[in-house]
Amino acid sequence: MRYVIVGAGAIGGTIGGRLHEAGRDVVLVARGAHLDALRRDGLRLAEPDRARTLYVPAAASVTEARLTDGDLLVMATKLQDAGPVLDEAHALAPGATVLCAQNGVAGERWAAERFPDVLAMVVVLMAAHLDPGSVAAYMHPYPGVLDLGRYPGGETSLSRTVAADLTAAGFSSRSVPDVMRWKYRKLMSNLGNAAEAACGNGAPGVLELHAAAREEGERCLAAAGIAVASEYEDDARRADLVQPHPVAGHERGGGSSWQSLRRGTGSIEARHLNGEIVALGERLGIATPVNSMLLRVAEEMAAAREQPGTRTAADLQALVSR
Repeated sequence: MRYVIVGAGAIGGTIGGRLHEAGRDVVLVARGAHLDALRRDGLRLAEPDRARTLYVPAAASVTEARLTDGDLLVMATKLQDAGPVLDEAHALAPGATVLCAQNGVAGERWAAERFPDVLAMVVVLMAAHLDPGSVAAYMHPYPGVLDLGRYPGGETSLSRTVAADLTAAGFSSRSVPDVMRWKYRKLMSNLGNAAEAACGNGAPGVLELHAAAREEGERCLAAAGIAVASEYEDDARRADLVQPHPVAGHERGGGSSWQSLRRGTGSIEARHLNGEIVALGERLGIATPVNSMLLRVAEEMAAAREQPGTRTAADLQALVSR
């Protein structure tokens, strides 16, 4: 089986690089200067205890990678970039299996509309991609916790095989029958991404905004009857397996949304994080003022290509009642 990993940034680069290093068949799909750097100089993967260059095959698209029904298409793009890739992949290989290694819970729905078999992955992996050809992964002793299962539920022989491959690549990974319960818990933890991006990592008041956004999210999930793993379960799963550590030459600025603003991409994933809760709230008649504000601010900053950390929590809190 070949892993065709679309989105060779922080998450896709770390997963793909380590799978390649473990002897699995991998191709990274990237674009622009990052693709050029991968082809010319290889993938520079830096971690707390080592840095190395990995020469992983790279392609500009799933078409160039010659995706087939026998491949596992790993979606590691931001969700706002996923639709066209899924359409292109379906035209090439409608029988391929898709693995969604993304934040949020929309990717699985979209993939299931196009492909017969979809796997969902909960990604607990602190990494950054800011420079072409370079990825830094900050967790230790494991680089990440990557649990997966069949969408919407159950396990397959493939989910067990992928978990075994990821384990061989150094991750903590398991195949679980209720993966979406865990993905919804991860969604709750990602509701603070927009606040971190707007105000900066560790800025005063960010944790309070995240807690308020999470409270709205928990209320919506409960009203919708959506099963979600508890915080206790989540803490027990991570335990001491993944702790942030410094990486020489790679100071960490922030998470995925922070990195989108830092790179000035013009887009951000908040529509599929905070926006997921806002949409649920609208359907159920539940007010979600904090998530609505975070969504609005994040998208405004992305569209204006405003750098991260330029707002304060007080600024954001003042917008909640507007």
